[in-house]
Amino acid sequence: MSGRMETVVLDSEGLSAWIAQDRKVLAMFRLFHEAGADLVVGANTIVEVSHARVNLPRLHWALSRVRIEPVTGRAAREAAALLKATGLHGHQYAIDATVAEVALRQPGPVAMLTSDVDDMRKLCGDRVRLIAV
Repeated sequence: MSGRMETVVLDSEGLSAWIAQDRKVLAMFRLFHEAGADLVVGANTIVEVSHARVNLPRLHWALSRVRIEPVTGRAAREAAALLKATGLHGHQYAIDATVAEVALRQPGPVAMLTSDVDDMRKLCGDRVRLIAV
């Protein structure tokens, strides 16, 4: 993982892997920290990772170390425009589009930790460096 990063956006799998203390992801987070990158999640990503088996203390700890970006009406309209521009639609892409919108409005350079590289590439183009979880 080379190159300067100012912002790293986490999708639900990126956040979940951090909460689960995945070794590969923890190693990446050490590099993000050393690079001085800001960690960001969209507010709806919190909802997406919350389930009966989530480790709540670990989730709260992780959230205390990231900037949580709101999903406002304007953000929702921008995410809808991304879906339209890429030809994607339906609920399976809705949260991906809001995560992409969050990434696209961050100061660059921006990277995203995601399990959905193909869809995020369609939504973000080459403006966000995608890092597979």
